[in-house]
Amino acid sequence: MSYQTHLTQAARQLETARNLILDEMRSYPTPVSGCDAQYNHLVSMRNTISQALTTLDTPAFVATPRTPTQNAGIESR
Repeated sequence: MSYQTHLTQAARQLETARNLILDEMRSYPTPVSGCDAQYNHLVSMRNTISQALTTLDTPAFVATPRTPTQNAGIESR
């Protein structure tokens, strides 16, 4: 199996986990106060999973001598 296959499977698993959390949040009893630790934990986990999915889809910057920082542009020689 290729690494891309594993990354695709990881993204699917994260999407499934996020959907389960969203379902749990939808069925959470109301009202929800700002100090509801269990609901806040669900929000935190939803955000963590969303960030992980974004990270999987975003190419990582790899510094090279021609582009030492992400916003440096390409040096012409």
